[in-house]
Amino acid sequence: MTIEFGREICGYLPAAERREWLVTNGIGGYAAGTVAGLLTRRYHGLLVAALKPPLGRTLLVTKADETILYDGRLYPLYVNRWGDGSLNPRGDRLLESFHLEGTLPVWRFACGDALLDKQIWMPPGENTTYVRYCLHRASQPLTLSLKVLVNYRDYHGDTQAKGWQMAIAPVSHGLRIQAFATAVPFYLFCDRAHLQPTHQWHYRFDLALERYRGLRDQEDHLQVATVEVLLAPNESITLIASTAANACLEAEAVLAQRRTYEQNLIDRWQSSSSSSAQSAPDWIGQLVLSADQFIVERSADSPGSGQTLIAGYPWFGDWGRDTMISLPGLTLTTGRPDVAAAILRTFARYIDQGMLPNRFPDRGETPEYNTVDATLWYFEAVRLYYEATADAALLEQIFPVLAEIIDWHCRGTRYNIHLDTDGLLYAGEEGVQLTWMDAKVDDWVVTPRIGKPVEINALWYSAVQTMVQFAQALGQPAKDYAAIATRIQAQFNRFWHESGGHCYDLIDGPDGDDASLRPNQIFAVALPLAAGRHVPPLLTAARQKQVVDACGRALLTSYGLRSLAPHHANYHGQYGGDRYQRDGAYHQGTVWGWLLGPFALAHFNVYGDRQQARTFLEPMAHHLHDHGIGSLSEIFDGDPPFTPRGCPAQAWSVAEVLRAWSALT
Repeated sequence: MTIEFGREICGYLPAAERREWLVTNGIGGYAAGTVAGLLTRRYHGLLVAALKPPLGRTLLVTKADETILYDGRLYPLYVNRWGDGSLNPRGDRLLESFHLEGTLPVWRFACGDALLDKQIWMPPGENTTYVRYCLHRASQPLTLSLKVLVNYRDYHGDTQAKGWQMAIAPVSHGLRIQAFATAVPFYLFCDRAHLQPTHQWHYRFDLALERYRGLRDQEDHLQVATVEVLLAPNESITLIASTAANACLEAEAVLAQRRTYEQNLIDRWQSSSSSSAQSAPDWIGQLVLSADQFIVERSADSPGSGQTLIAGYPWFGDWGRDTMISLPGLTLTTGRPDVAAAILRTFARYIDQGMLPNRFPDRGETPEYNTVDATLWYFEAVRLYYEATADAALLEQIFPVLAEIIDWHCRGTRYNIHLDTDGLLYAGEEGVQLTWMDAKVDDWVVTPRIGKPVEINALWYSAVQTMVQFAQALGQPAKDYAAIATRIQAQFNRFWHESGGHCYDLIDGPDGDDASLRPNQIFAVALPLAAGRHVPPLLTAARQKQVVDACGRALLTSYGLRSLAPHHANYHGQYGGDRYQRDGAYHQGTVWGWLLGPFALAHFNVYGDRQQARTFLEPMAHHLHDHGIGSLSEIFDGDPPFTPRGCPAQAWSVAEVLRAWSALT
């Protein structure tokens, strides 16, 4: 798929600065920024290194400000917005085009008859970023100058310099920078020019998206180096930023390896019998490349060492719930079952009291077990893995863990999660938020959902039916699991809200039953569809249709499902503002991209029309050109035009669109 913009986007700053690029390294580090080159987030930078992979993310190198001297005229290629709101310089006006080569961003600047290309990439497994400049066309040589700005802070933070002095020392082909005595040193290298050390703070960079999010919106960065080189046509220069003292200076070879790596991802997907790659449109192939950006390694001395999934860029880490929802689409659909198996084994080691950890903190900290649904999504991930691979060895290894989970849920575990007398699963206590609708600000739990949530019980039913399937496959007793499943199916009609024509979102809560029209009920229709699975349905065919139609009319948008119907008194159609405003809207009307996949599957389950079901996914092909270029956003405004918000690259959005498209082909 070609994702390319000319001056119609590049030359209009509001459009160019809202589109963000992302490059990742497979261990949690990344580089990110805007098409315009303008800093708009605290998370933007050329090297955000994962010092404790995949976490410990630290902004090390912020940007390189480029200037061309050509035919006696200076052309600044960069743009900065300052604390007073001014834009200076306006190098964005020289941006001729931007495109993605796979996942790698490429800019082309036009200065008279000269065209200069800029490309950024990271090799897998290294906290290293390459920035290459190549003079594509010119009638005479030009001089390229770079000012390299750095920092050293947690990627969630911001820097107010106040006289901070960093240590800068020359090394072979570059500079060594150490922010303070105990800081991890990092390096700048250049393959064909001298890096001249300097130490000059640049103050009050304005960060527009942080202001929108109600956070501190100005930051300082330190210029540590200046580079100047004469380039003739077809010559290039590469700036390298790394935590490695011996980073490879052979930029062309590293770039070729990166291109081969991405081509291998496409080849593996296309040759996989589990994918429908041969008939897929090009934009699905782009999502396959995007899927890889979320798959990362955990270092051996971190909790949950092995492979895991980053929930979203630029600010999420690896979360149990997001990992299990995303795993089938990111790994199985893309032909990478080995990655799926590694992740399933990793998380199996950390199940405690029948619960999956929702978050692996940095090393030395205890994993957090504060979710009711992550564990149930684990069953879905294992089931889909087994149906794709028939891996009896892994199933035999994990089956005792799954049986223990069911046992804990039947007798009760943390947060009052227990099997109630009616066979349905109850969960929740005051002050905690256990479902995916988990927004909490200080002591305010926005959507507590204490009681029996509809999707939790749909997942519970699917988990128990999965155990029936697994027990039979392994020659284990399945009678008790079948009995639990029969009770759940018999009692699930308690969720039906007859006068509303849809399911209650929750029953038996502190305030009774919740008739709010929310998307969670879609899983009661979508879950039985996967991989040709046939289990007795939770709802009659007529009620399944009513659920799909109700969600379609009130919740469906081009990019996902609203988290609450617009007619509800608590509906928020715009997402933004400070933390209270944002989290207050997060699950009260905001659109979630990941729900588009389950809706499309549920629609097919009811109407039986694969082509029509795929049309619900097609707007995402256009969205690949917006917000997170080449990826899919976390959330969108509930009101038209459904402006993208939140993380510009979200794992479960990519995963569920991929999985649904594959299932519907």
